[in-house]
Amino acid sequence: LGALTPWLGCGKSLRIPSGGRAKGRCAPLVPPLMSNVRPHMSRPELLLFDLGGVLIDNIAFERLSAIPGIELDPAEIKSKWLASSTVRSFELGAISAETFAQAFVEEWNLPVEPELFLADFAGWPKGFYPGVPELIHSLRQQFRVACLSNSNAVHWRWFGSLGGHFDIALSSHLLGEIKPDSLCFERALQECRANRESVAFFDDSLENVLAARSLGLQSFHVCGIAQVNHVLLQSGWLQ
Repeated sequence: LGALTPWLGCGKSLRIPSGGRAKGRCAPLVPPLMSNVRPHMSRPELLLFDLGGVLIDNIAFERLSAIPGIELDPAEIKSKWLASSTVRSFELGAISAETFAQAFVEEWNLPVEPELFLADFAGWPKGFYPGVPELIHSLRQQFRVACLSNSNAVHWRWFGSLGGHFDIALSSHLLGEIKPDSLCFERALQECRANRESVAFFDDSLENVLAARSLGLQSFHVCGIAQVNHVLLQSGWLQ
């Protein structure tokens, strides 16, 4: 990612310094706030992880910020993305990929053909952060490990190949429910056959973390593998 990456020939490029993060992304090398870790936390039976920004590197907001005409930084783009009714419908499984691309290009007034946008969109997830497969393998010796992602049919085809790393892999578009809605967490608990008191939840969205915490799940706001490791070590859940 150290090199310039043109956005579908639009003439604008994305530069991410080698070994670094684009402005506005979670910084996985920064320890999480100590308020994440509180005394007398119970040992969970199930660890429930978000994917993008927690275990998986996803360059969605940098790719969008590289499109000509979008004068927002990645943090502002993320807020707009999370508020998008088109994104919500797609991540609920309510519309097709083609309908999503058409509606998204119109909603954001992008100077890109929907077909080209969709082709680029498919490549936004880049894979596990280094060390994640080994961490999950280690954790599964002591806990059940699951993922709960706001995802979609396009990205889940790629995420699906990673499903074997988890005891249970859940996506919003298959559940028909989406974070931070309480029904999404209720469905996840049902699918995992877990009591809320026995779950520790990790997400890079503070809104999702607070929603889960309000339902009684131990919940941690983390960005990237370093922060996940920090919480696990401070909690005494990682040997």
